[in-house]
Amino acid sequence: MSTHSSPYHIIPFKTYITVFTALLVLTVVTVAVSFVDLGSYNLVIAMLVASIKASLVAMFFMHLYYDNKLNLIIFLTSLLFLAIFIIFIMFDTMTRDNIYKIKAGPINPSAKIYDNQKSSEGGTGH
Repeated sequence: MSTHSSPYHIIPFKTYITVFTALLVLTVVTVAVSFVDLGSYNLVIAMLVASIKASLVAMFFMHLYYDNKLNLIIFLTSLLFLAIFIIFIMFDTMTRDNIYKIKAGPINPSAKIYDNQKSSEGGTGH
């Protein structure tokens, strides 16, 4: 009798259903939070939930959880650094008007995207 072990890991169907259910719940959380005004925290929560969902997909559907742990560490570390870079960019763009008031305004105030705002403020739209 041969004791051949497969190099592939077979995940039980229950694990797939559990991860799928978690992804559905996190999607509902994302939609629910979008209806609540939390100010600048809306984006933070949306990015956090999206990162968790991406990690679940990568770990279980792409089998990183059962693969070489170095691959999982590299993937999660890259997500961490991406989150850090996005946070630094958000700090920069959200506080530019503290130093330079002109940087807080739109680049082209006469752009078509601002026509609705002008008409609702009583201005003339083009």
